[in-house]
Amino acid sequence: MTEVGRVLAGVIAAHGGTGLWQRLTAVEAVLSVDGFLFTTKRVPPLKRVRVTASTREPRFTFFEYPKPGQRGEWFGEDEVRIVADDGTILALRKHPRAAFRGLRRELWWDDLDFLFFASYAIWNYLNAPFLFLLPGFKFKIWPAARDGVVRIEATFPPEVPSHCRQQVFHFSPNGELLRLDYTAEVVGRWAKAAHICEDYRDFDGLRAPTRRRVRPLFGLQNPLPFPTLVAIDVHELRPVRASGQGAYTDTFKAIA
Repeated sequence: MTEVGRVLAGVIAAHGGTGLWQRLTAVEAVLSVDGFLFTTKRVPPLKRVRVTASTREPRFTFFEYPKPGQRGEWFGEDEVRIVADDGTILALRKHPRAAFRGLRRELWWDDLDFLFFASYAIWNYLNAPFLFLLPGFKFKIWPAARDGVVRIEATFPPEVPSHCRQQVFHFSPNGELLRLDYTAEVVGRWAKAAHICEDYRDFDGLRAPTRRRVRPLFGLQNPLPFPTLVAIDVHELRPVRASGQGAYTDTFKAIA
């Protein structure tokens, strides 16, 4: 096994293992999300919103968004839409990434803008580091550091929607994801950020951080202490098993 393969095997094992992940179809969560980005884009903060992230394909759902009785759905790079509980499509946007052009997006985001950004971002976060099991990724391990943190530069394949193609993942000596660095390109090519992961908990075999804070990087090795661009708190998390694999039918496992 190569050095990269050995490191990634340890990382995957530290978060629950390949066997568990291959039996899942989705991860469900209840989140609160806020931060400076919400203020600048005139987006209301999310308070204990329920979401579902597919583990099989780029697909994500916000429930009770943007209003009660509605849900926001994301289908990769193809489409975002807002749907009523009865199935009526209330709003739809094809190729939503390409829509992030022009002065208006610099000043404020509408519901579909935010739906696209938040969906692909949180889908990535809830699927990481198991995304690395998908084909097409390329990896480079950075030189060893004195702090014992392992840094892997990952180049994402075009089929995996994300903030940008090249990102740096920081892992603790025991394999837990501590931080990921990226450029949120739909915000701007200047929008370099460090995404810090803390407060790990176990959820029926899946190990995941429950506190995430995104702070400006601006080419520095260490993120700036403020502002907090995005703050994500995971209140509940549940891995959803495939039918025939002992699917979970219990309520969310609450941590807060």
